[in-house]
Amino acid sequence: MHTKEEKLQAFGRLLDIMDELREKCPWDKKQTIDSLRHLTIEEVYELSDAILSNDMEEIKKELGDVLLHIVFYARIASETRTFDIADVIHQLCEKLIRRHPHIYGDVQADNEEQVKKNWEQLKQAEGQQSVLFGVPKALPALVKAMRIQEKARAVGFDWDEAVQVLDKVEEELHEFKDHLQEGKLKNQEQAEAEFGDLLFALINYARLAGINPETALERTNRKFIRRFQYLEQKAREQGRALHDMTLAEMDAIWNEAKQMEE
Repeated sequence: MHTKEEKLQAFGRLLDIMDELREKCPWDKKQTIDSLRHLTIEEVYELSDAILSNDMEEIKKELGDVLLHIVFYARIASETRTFDIADVIHQLCEKLIRRHPHIYGDVQADNEEQVKKNWEQLKQAEGQQSVLFGVPKALPALVKAMRIQEKARAVGFDWDEAVQVLDKVEEELHEFKDHLQEGKLKNQEQAEAEFGDLLFALINYARLAGINPETALERTNRKFIRRFQYLEQKAREQGRALHDMTLAEMDAIWNEAKQMEE
């Protein structure tokens, strides 16, 4: 591993390269904070993919891409004397110190839950009118639901045990099924509302059971892709197209793929 001095030298090298690219590269010169936004989101998703794949080499590469964007934003802002990378880092350091009084002050926090509660209380003291203001509006709905529930838990608004939420999941499922059976779901908006309640309850249960629902769903997505591509491969080997096969024939190959994974 590198020394602190070597790490600082590496960061300085990155800043020098960023300055040179911004001054000389036609593409880099053209970029704005707005134009980089969608690229940054893409880079974060690529980092997420690498983490789920447990590919440390790819994680290292994607972390570099995300770091580049942070430095890029700061360089653009420095051109209008709005802020620079030092302002970004110092503000972050001050926030970390302020929000960790159990490390830098005399507040007691013996476990993770207490740290989270202290964190939310400090944010309230800093002027946030709602604990939910810190949840980005642009988050995907599944991730947003998880964050909303975590924020509410930090101020004591939560179930005590996962089993209690399981009862709520079953209640929401019964309500959804009742509407289906009685033909009450006459419009898309009502259907989405009932299904949304069910999803929110499931996410709540997953959270209390120690399961990250976003990670769980993505792993299922990948599993489905693997099995479906196996199905496609087997169909090609038989000289057939999927739409010419019966569901029973496809299901037999699907179960074969499952057995191979197990």
